[in-house]
Amino acid sequence: MMSPSDLYVGLMSGTSVDGIDAVIIRTDGATATLMASHSKAISEDLRSRLLRLTEATTTTLEEIGEADRDLGVFFAHAVEELLTLSNISHERITAIGSHGQTIRHRPSRDSSRSGFTLQIGDPNTIAELTGICTVADFRRRDMAAGGQGAPLVPAFHQAVFALDGVDRVVANIGGMANISLLPGDGARAQGFDTGPGNVLMDAWIARHLGAPFDEGGRWALSGVADSTLLSQLLDHPFLALPYPKSTGREEFNLAWLDSILESSPRIEPHDVQATLLEFTARTLTCSINDAMPGCTEVYLCGGGAQNAALVGRLTALLGGKKVATTEQLGVHPDWVEACAFAWLGHQALSGKPGNLPSVTGAKRLVVLGAIYHGEHAQT
Repeated sequence: MMSPSDLYVGLMSGTSVDGIDAVIIRTDGATATLMASHSKAISEDLRSRLLRLTEATTTTLEEIGEADRDLGVFFAHAVEELLTLSNISHERITAIGSHGQTIRHRPSRDSSRSGFTLQIGDPNTIAELTGICTVADFRRRDMAAGGQGAPLVPAFHQAVFALDGVDRVVANIGGMANISLLPGDGARAQGFDTGPGNVLMDAWIARHLGAPFDEGGRWALSGVADSTLLSQLLDHPFLALPYPKSTGREEFNLAWLDSILESSPRIEPHDVQATLLEFTARTLTCSINDAMPGCTEVYLCGGGAQNAALVGRLTALLGGKKVATTEQLGVHPDWVEACAFAWLGHQALSGKPGNLPSVTGAKRLVVLGAIYHGEHAQT
């Protein structure tokens, strides 16, 4: 029988493929307290291989298999570093919840083909090298139950961030952006992917300035958004789909952006960056205003919460709504997603559902994740 003070590790590697976020939380399922955090940059060699897998139209089983195992080793090293830095022993950790690295996410949108999602980062390797029970492969059970397999974090947001009497939105701005609608009347949360978060901005600045991201949105602020390009970006068919819906690099990537730019008059690179920032801001705020117009509070998390220019545009477009980060709710915005997968690990070992059908479109609540036992027992 697990006690309410169980410690869980959460591992997250997102669409940006820039690093592994690792956290330790104390959770009983209804609350989550962040105990420790650590970020481990992914080596350039491994990152380039992972990006190739996420962007290539063809790949080989050898490339997938080698990356799966190597990333599992890297995840295990991140756990070891986290435990050392926090001075917490392996034996005190009940389980690791590992999201893995998504290399394909193609949910079904009609009956013409089956949807699928694929995350790598071998959990057998994580469990073996750390000796800690590892829970992974969270998304596919929801898909098997008829869902999109994403987003999964709204269930965590509802458990720890919802407040009676207050309509709140939590906006996670990672590579992709998603929102969780948290009604103050106790109704079940809803949520969906709104489109790109940082992925296009990061890729564009990497191409032109060699930087991994636009710190504070300063490069975007040096340009002016191009209204014609913005209109073309906003024509993407995903944006008009009803929710539940989810997306990824398969739909929003540089190849798609290049195809639009090739048929447009030349736009200066810094103006393109300004337009991409506006694109993220517009798709997020339009989704919030359409889905929960009466919300009074919007809390931001993910890397985009650190982009001052983006936060400024969101604040302006959201009018009188309060805009803050999840730090005001007790969890720093950098660590929310990793905390969510630690929490999902707890849900799995407790035999409790981890999905929200109102978010993913699944036919029913299901327990998410496969369990890989470790050698250490909790004491």
